[in-house]
Amino acid sequence: MSTVYIMMPMWLAYLLADLSANFAVGLISKSQGTCKTFGPFAEPTLLAFWAPFLLVHLGGPDTITAFALEDNELWLRHLLGLGFQCWAVGYAFFQSFVNKDSFVVNELWLPTVLMFIAGLIKYTERTRALYLASTRRFKDSLLTEPDPGPNYAKLMDEYTSKIEARLPTKIEMIPEPSRVNRMVNREEREDLKDLKVVQVAYKYFSSFKGLISDLIFSFRERNQSRDFFLKRTPRDAFKVVEVELTFFYEVLYTKATVVQTKLGYALRILSFSLNCAATALFYFKEKKEFEKIDVGISYTLLLSAIALDIVAFLMVLFSDWTAMNLTKSEHNQVVEILKKLLNVDRKRWPKPNTEEKKPRWFSPKRIMQIVRLRWSESLSQYNLINYCLHPRSSWWEATIDFFGLTNLLDGQKYVTNVDFTDDLRDLIFEELKMKSELADDLETAKEIFSARGDWILRFESCTDLLRWINEVDFDESLIMWHIATELCYNDELGKDMNNASANGTNPGDPDNKFRELSKLLSNYMLYLLIIQATMLSTVGGIGQIRCRDTCAEAKKFFRGRKIGKSGEGGNCLNIFSFCKCFCGNENDKGQQQSRTTCCFKIPCCKGEKGQDELQRQACESILAVNTAVEPVAVKGDRSKSVLFDACMLAKELQKIERKRMWEIISKVWVELLSYAASHCRAYTHAAQLSKGGQLLTLVWLLMAHLGLGNQFQISEGHARAKLIVRK
Repeated sequence: MSTVYIMMPMWLAYLLADLSANFAVGLISKSQGTCKTFGPFAEPTLLAFWAPFLLVHLGGPDTITAFALEDNELWLRHLLGLGFQCWAVGYAFFQSFVNKDSFVVNELWLPTVLMFIAGLIKYTERTRALYLASTRRFKDSLLTEPDPGPNYAKLMDEYTSKIEARLPTKIEMIPEPSRVNRMVNREEREDLKDLKVVQVAYKYFSSFKGLISDLIFSFRERNQSRDFFLKRTPRDAFKVVEVELTFFYEVLYTKATVVQTKLGYALRILSFSLNCAATALFYFKEKKEFEKIDVGISYTLLLSAIALDIVAFLMVLFSDWTAMNLTKSEHNQVVEILKKLLNVDRKRWPKPNTEEKKPRWFSPKRIMQIVRLRWSESLSQYNLINYCLHPRSSWWEATIDFFGLTNLLDGQKYVTNVDFTDDLRDLIFEELKMKSELADDLETAKEIFSARGDWILRFESCTDLLRWINEVDFDESLIMWHIATELCYNDELGKDMNNASANGTNPGDPDNKFRELSKLLSNYMLYLLIIQATMLSTVGGIGQIRCRDTCAEAKKFFRGRKIGKSGEGGNCLNIFSFCKCFCGNENDKGQQQSRTTCCFKIPCCKGEKGQDELQRQACESILAVNTAVEPVAVKGDRSKSVLFDACMLAKELQKIERKRMWEIISKVWVELLSYAASHCRAYTHAAQLSKGGQLLTLVWLLMAHLGLGNQFQISEGHARAKLIVRK
């Protein structure tokens, strides 16, 4: 997932780009306006020559025209900015012909005009890309031609005339024959090579890009995509969805829709040619009257523009869009040569099941891995018990809350990232695939679509657990299952550690796969509820309030049991104990032993293992509480805390056989994930694409392709009416 260390510099650079260009244009105009002579620091000819480079700069790179989805709605502002910048550059160019109220010849007028045209092309590309990606324009581009349907009036006129002529006439409805897509059938029989993955992803992107605009689709489209994905492996299915989301990102946030056309290619070649021509003209121009530093700046601007054009052109050539344009083109000799030169059939993913050590950061291999990523391929983790065990001091909490930094700093302190694993991918796909196979009709599909854990509990005959799903809201259910998962996880982990210590064996067990996957999904879903609340806004309810109350009760409980930090003075006591342990006599054996014990007991010295031990201790204390009486009967319902309701759920889960318990918990979490994905607004899914993407978005798109959604409501096709007249 994206971090503030990456996103903040990018955001600042994105905002400062326009501001710096506006400032520079104003500075150039002011310098020329106040210049009385052609001094070394205010050469009007060179200043006018530099001004068009600001248009090139404002055009921005191809890979980012919008930082956020809302930026696309500001296309009209950029259009006005384009007009203003052109006027400012033109004004600077005009001033270069005037010196002391007399007309002079600007010897750099031709390269200046060439660079102005190149900059105009760049800035126009960006403005048009923003316009095409704006909400209304994007939705309008997806609408088909108006369909008046069969000519009902003409048919009825003929029918009436036959009846009036007393001819035996009737109307028969002949259903339209189903259209079989041979391409889909052929793809189903083939293994998906890397190029085929991109082709299939582009095909379904073209068919399903209306998902972003909440359009509805026909059952024919549902059946085609469902039949295709049901016959895929988890790896191939996720690869197709990843590439499809890449196409979505490039349409919404880059210049792809503008550049990846015949006109776009032509404009790119023209822009590059203009840059080269301007460089050549400047090179052959006599430059004795210019300062060396000014000449150096000019060459830097020219060569930088050429270099950026070359990089952008190479990225266009080797993009998936170009590969698709070539594969769709007629197979002539030129196309075949281009395919070979661009190596469109190249490997785009590493081989599966390769056990390689993760390369170091900033190594060429690591950089190539990052460049090839279609999404972040990581899951953010947020654990409620860990949060409650390590609270901030009250004064610091009040300070950051005053400045509105609580959510930002929580994301830095309490959120960790873990890699997206093949086991998790397989679990999600197999569960969705199983449900898709059962969803032959619309009613079953809607039932599965609205399930949030109850469907799998009924399927597994665990009806005793339904009360923690059906009788509570989604956010309450999510928090309870998160705490229950954590309690079961740490309780079992503690038992495994004790058994391993007693028997001298390794606690690692392949059967623990579902246990680890359950914890991953549990922490990820709570991260979405608390840190990425907008993604669950339609189903989150009062999740923030409920979580705060639960945390307050948990902190109070831990203070009473003296677990974790013991209030504001805890840190001071820990530091005092640390100094006492390490500043004593080095020859004292008791002091040496005390240092070892001190490092284990002081939370800041524990390390990861010590933190895990603290968390296990906290979970054991919660499970030790007698929950024979319902918490609501004792506390009332004013507090929205669900801490001990989750404890009751954990104890109920522990009655199930160990291995089966974790399978059920993991499947419940997949269903909760699916429910959240399908009920998250499409606009919110699209907004996450610029931040590295979320697993939730991949699941949403995969569910749509498997027919598990409410987007399919049209029975496409016209029944053919036939007028039959009997003699």
